[in-house]
Amino acid sequence: ITNMGYGGIEKYKALEGYNNSELMINTTKKTDKLSKQLYILSKSFDEITLLASKKKELLACIPAIQPVNNKQLGMISSGFGIRIDPIYKVRKFHAGLDFTARIGTPVYATGDGKVIEAEYNRGGYGMAILLDNGFGYRTLFAHLSKFYVRKGQKVKRGELIGAVGNTGKSTAPHLHDEVHKGKDRLNPVYFFSNDLTPEEYEKVLNLSEQ
Repeated sequence: ITNMGYGGIEKYKALEGYNNSELMINTTKKTDKLSKQLYILSKSFDEITLLASKKKELLACIPAIQPVNNKQLGMISSGFGIRIDPIYKVRKFHAGLDFTARIGTPVYATGDGKVIEAEYNRGGYGMAILLDNGFGYRTLFAHLSKFYVRKGQKVKRGELIGAVGNTGKSTAPHLHDEVHKGKDRLNPVYFFSNDLTPEEYEKVLNLSEQ
């Protein structure tokens, strides 16, 4: 693209007829070519800067930490997938990850986002918070006992948003964590990338599959 044409013959007509016309025309052509190349490079850098800024925003929004302080990694009580429902005693799909914790245990946003729900959910989630993380991602935190955010509020990853509870369809105090991408529900364990070593992640992965 930078080597494409940069002017017609008529553009340099006014420089003809002088003792040093050839030098003047060649110099002007080189200057025009450099100017065009600089302009194209400038536009390219603008595009790269925009892509980089969006990538930075995307990385901040994608859920990347555990929603509770689980340093000992022993709080995961139920994984993602088919399981025996603890209430109905039949095989049902479990769309999230459960963390066993005492009532009042702090719950943190796993990625930047905007609160689109902070209310009692009649679908069995009890007191629940739904964050819109952008780029098609949403995160849900259910069975809470307290809200520390309100609908419409913007939050950052690691910010306190609620407290573990036992509300809704729950048999014991715990946090239910879900990750949505568009219409799909994804396994939250695949998003714990920021606060675990490879060895810790392997342990969490094994626990989540039980």
